[in-house]
Amino acid sequence: MRSDVSWLTAVRRLPFTAALAVALVVVGVATGSMWGRASDKSWYREVAFGLPALREGKWWTPLSSAFVEPGPWLYVVAVLAVVVGMGWAEWQLGTVKAVLVGLAGHLVACFVTVLLLWLLSSEVTSWRWAEELAESRATGVGAFVVSAVAVASATVRSPWRLRVRVLTGAVVAIAFLFQGTLASVEYVVAAAIMLVVGEKYFATNERGFMPRTRREVRMLGCAALLVIAGANLLVFLFPGSGPLGPTDSGDDSVFTMLIGLAVNLLIADQLRRGKRWAWWVAVVIGALNVIVTVLALFLVIFTDVSTEGAVTLGTTLLWVLVLAILIPGRFAFAVPWRVRQVGTVGDDDDPVERVRELLRTHGGGTMSWMTTWPGNSYQFTGPEGDLGGQAVVTYQKHVGTMLALADPVCAPERLRDAVGAFVDLAESSGTTPCWFSIGSATSEIVTERGWLSVQIAEDTIVDLPGLEFKGKPWQHVRSAMNKATKQEISTRMVSLSEESFAVRTQVRAISEEWVGDKGLPEMGFTLGSVEEAMDPAVRVALAVDPAGNVHGVLSWLPVYAPGGEVAGWTLDIMRRRTDGFGPVVEYLIASSAVAFKDEGAQFISLSGAPLARTGESDAEPLDKLLDTLGAALEPYYGFRSLHTFKKKFNPRYEPVYLAFRDESDLPRIGLAVSRAYLPDATAGQLVRLAASGHD
Repeated sequence: MRSDVSWLTAVRRLPFTAALAVALVVVGVATGSMWGRASDKSWYREVAFGLPALREGKWWTPLSSAFVEPGPWLYVVAVLAVVVGMGWAEWQLGTVKAVLVGLAGHLVACFVTVLLLWLLSSEVTSWRWAEELAESRATGVGAFVVSAVAVASATVRSPWRLRVRVLTGAVVAIAFLFQGTLASVEYVVAAAIMLVVGEKYFATNERGFMPRTRREVRMLGCAALLVIAGANLLVFLFPGSGPLGPTDSGDDSVFTMLIGLAVNLLIADQLRRGKRWAWWVAVVIGALNVIVTVLALFLVIFTDVSTEGAVTLGTTLLWVLVLAILIPGRFAFAVPWRVRQVGTVGDDDDPVERVRELLRTHGGGTMSWMTTWPGNSYQFTGPEGDLGGQAVVTYQKHVGTMLALADPVCAPERLRDAVGAFVDLAESSGTTPCWFSIGSATSEIVTERGWLSVQIAEDTIVDLPGLEFKGKPWQHVRSAMNKATKQEISTRMVSLSEESFAVRTQVRAISEEWVGDKGLPEMGFTLGSVEEAMDPAVRVALAVDPAGNVHGVLSWLPVYAPGGEVAGWTLDIMRRRTDGFGPVVEYLIASSAVAFKDEGAQFISLSGAPLARTGESDAEPLDKLLDTLGAALEPYYGFRSLHTFKKKFNPRYEPVYLAFRDESDLPRIGLAVSRAYLPDATAGQLVRLAASGHD
């Protein structure tokens, strides 16, 4: 009974999809094209579309061609595409809109395709493939489905909108690669036009074609390279003829093919890991492929030169898809071949692990664990092999500026030497030194050198000993905890890397949806992501209902005391499900505080919201710069609203400083800080961001 009800519900919700699938089957059976080639039938020329059909005045063929498939196995593919693709588009857009965009896209693709073929088959050109297609006819529902899916992709949230678009592009490119028919050209035209139409007129939650998160870019780049590797293998095993001639090359051996396949697989794996060198190699190979194909096209179209080999328009379309992912998403590939380090190293030559050891030995501040994240470089000083006498400064280099992140990790008596060594390193290399997010002790040392030190944020600290949520100041927190109890929401304190695939998938979806809402790419530097939360040393608080749905996520970074004991925890990522339990963040913070208090921790830090502060500083130019950047980012990331939100937990405040030599360094430092937080933002986005700060 349930199965019957579900089918009836689907038919009611998707009437056009059901009708179209049935129509295809009925036409296939009635005409005999379900078990024989349609082009062999006597009626084929009356329903198939193409330039010859228009010359013969058969104006109905753009519509009639959509209900006939060329052959038996293509009917199976078509019905599956209608049920999955058209069904999803109708579900997203509604029946009327889905029909209109599908029909409009199909008709536009038909007429634009024949127009292009008419131009390319003129006397000015000599492209045999275009001349052959100009005299051919085509049938199929593919352009209709591609158009609807392309438009519907604009209505979904990240990360699915980009995944749907990449999958659509890959399917279209592969169909073009292995068919090269008039119908496959229509698919390409439909996808190219209707993606733009969907983005302009149907986008609801967010806009743009750019990927939002580092992980999403890496995974899509990796997947796209794997598709190219698979396509090259299939072309080698099953050669055919494409727009540039035969796709088989007589001098290609199995060994050569396997080498190429191995290279593609290696690059794909390294893209998944975010390696910078893999990004460069993939972009260079892709650009060369596109350039060579464009040159080959020019020669084939305007001269009598013929080509053969694996250079095809289909593989080039796939490379264009890869470049469209990698170039805007270059921020995701900042992992160097080796982490940059200067000075003393340990026997294992792993700078990140050495930093962790120094943190456990000397302790650190509330932001110190961020120094272990990818993308950082390190300067070690002190005697090799002596952890007690070693110091490390973590920094990033942007636009000629070395931004030291947080305080040096070292014994107190080594702090002054560590500060001096970093300044010497920066100035000797011709870069501008700057200390970002440092505490009072480091600030005093740099001001003694004649530097300026100004407050840029406030660290919000909640002391745990004796913490009780009593009295009027804690009313909001108690209310959130009571509501959670009534709705059977509970807290789980976990190591995210050890959780099930289902839980990790929910956490990633919540985070990527949050990033997609911002209109700007994912931020970095002192703001972590789910990737950083996967560290086994990081604790993650999950708000879960009885059905196993995750409503909110917090990650907590360890703060070590000298000797290796965890003294407190710093809040990093803070995400909530848009349609979930309302006060989930208040509930999770309070529940985490109780759990850490029971474990013996001394405090939690709700961290300092970047570019948000309550007081005034003494450096007016920097005030203006930070206020402008903070105001511009506020509509996207809500740092100042977040700073106000944290007041609910009645914290005490500790100042966080930025230190620099003099005002002449400020323009470069401002650019460096912007680039550190938004390493993936395009120039256009930064310009719009700057303009919004002056509105």
